[in-house]
Amino acid sequence: MFSLLRIGTCIAILVTTMAGSPLVAQSNFPQENRAERLEWFRDQGLGLFIHWSVDSQLGLIISHTLAGASPEYVDRFYRELPQTFDPVHFDPDSLARLARTAGFRYMMFTTKHHNGFCMWDTKTVTFNSMHTPYAKDITAEMFSAFRKQGIAPGVYFSPDDFLWLHQNGKPIERLVPQVQPGANPGLMQLDKDQITELMTHYGPVAAVFFDGEAKELRDIAWKLQPDTVVTRGAIETPEQNIPGAPLPGAWESNMTIGTAWEFQPSDEHYKSVHDLLRILIQTRSRGGNLLLNVGLKADGSLPSEQEDRLRTFGSWMFLNSDAIYGTRPWVVTNEGDIWFTRSKDKHTLYAILDSDDDSPVWKRGTWREVVLKTVRTTPGTTVGLLGQDDQTVEYRPDLHPLSTAHQEADGLHIRVMRAQRLRDSDSWPYPSVIRLTNVEEAFTPPIVHTLPAQLGDGVVTLRGSWQDGADAPGARFGFEYRIITGEDTRSRLHGWQHLPLELAEHPGQFSATFHPEPGQLYEYRAVLQHPLLTIFGEDLPVPKR
Repeated sequence: MFSLLRIGTCIAILVTTMAGSPLVAQSNFPQENRAERLEWFRDQGLGLFIHWSVDSQLGLIISHTLAGASPEYVDRFYRELPQTFDPVHFDPDSLARLARTAGFRYMMFTTKHHNGFCMWDTKTVTFNSMHTPYAKDITAEMFSAFRKQGIAPGVYFSPDDFLWLHQNGKPIERLVPQVQPGANPGLMQLDKDQITELMTHYGPVAAVFFDGEAKELRDIAWKLQPDTVVTRGAIETPEQNIPGAPLPGAWESNMTIGTAWEFQPSDEHYKSVHDLLRILIQTRSRGGNLLLNVGLKADGSLPSEQEDRLRTFGSWMFLNSDAIYGTRPWVVTNEGDIWFTRSKDKHTLYAILDSDDDSPVWKRGTWREVVLKTVRTTPGTTVGLLGQDDQTVEYRPDLHPLSTAHQEADGLHIRVMRAQRLRDSDSWPYPSVIRLTNVEEAFTPPIVHTLPAQLGDGVVTLRGSWQDGADAPGARFGFEYRIITGEDTRSRLHGWQHLPLELAEHPGQFSATFHPEPGQLYEYRAVLQHPLLTIFGEDLPVPKR
């Protein structure tokens, strides 16, 4: 049962050398990401996450099979898997070329996941790629190949190390105090030694993703390479979900191309190209970077299902990357199925026209008309569709595909024709992008906040508000919640559930009662269904009963 009620930086000098030689920095080093490097990071927009480790041979979840495993399983894992790890089809140059074609600007490679297997020539442990039949420094190969393609390399590093826990008689698990590096000086020293190797022997590292306790390790990273951007451990990195509203500053959503991080040979369900593009577009419209993950097979090759999706994804990027690189959010994220990004200099607005899977495909040589409520023209406004010249429709000299835009009382009216030939079938089922220059904001969106919930006798009162906006006839306000029981701190696998929306045409505070199930953990957010768009508040935890 529920009801809704209205309630009245320091400067450092960095000397970089080729891979294999150390990097030397002055002792005067930053204590946080440099502002100019965060701006660089935000401009990149799209990164490639690569999960690969010794247990790719099993086709199971990466590392986590060790948590709760029998002693016999753990022994086999650490004794036998290195003996058979020999990726004879690993071709980092081919992978890097594909990444470049697909539009990725940086990469993040799992140098060490929680299982403790090091994908580089470390001197700290023998559980590494050099002590396998392959016997090569995979990190060095990866970084060299991606740099040659102009893609900035980054390090994923797990401070949690199940091998160290196993060797030191500790239970194999995560996110409990007794197994954290901060509670185990030996593990902390191992992590420090390993991150020092990675930051001193592999050339410039653009970004580091610390999947665990980060403070002391990120200080080492910044000391050795002040220009590195620490993502997880210093900025927001939502996992397997996109926040409902823009987050302040730089942030990065990391998502899988299917459902698994490491390659799983059977029972995997891959996202469609359209779904991947929607994830990218909605992430960029909210100001974040997308770190899209692939998982290599045991032999080092990329599964064909993943390659095919990346190539089609890349064809869209080849046409429309101007709407992705170097952009920031517009005054609103979207008007219905039209999503926005804006160039950093605010000169250009991109209106990305999406549609649901049941909508008719926009055929070449046909017009589409849209009305934008949040955009106003100026005398210098221009309009056109990204990728085409607005002059020619091949084999159709009778058509004149010149885009037009004119202002009326109800908004900016735009008429565009899809003229460019992209497929033999003349159909293009993916979003198209309208490019507008010299336009102005025509709408000030209301601000929605999720307020701390109140715990009562057997019920929880969810609270939220909307403010700084004019009355909105027809607006409705409510709440969404999702289960987070057993989740990693940033991972969200369950979708949002919706409480009923109630009429809320005037700004104010609102509440709804919620009855959580015993033993479950939840988070919730406020939602305003405005006539122009849907706006979400912050994600907050539901108090435990």
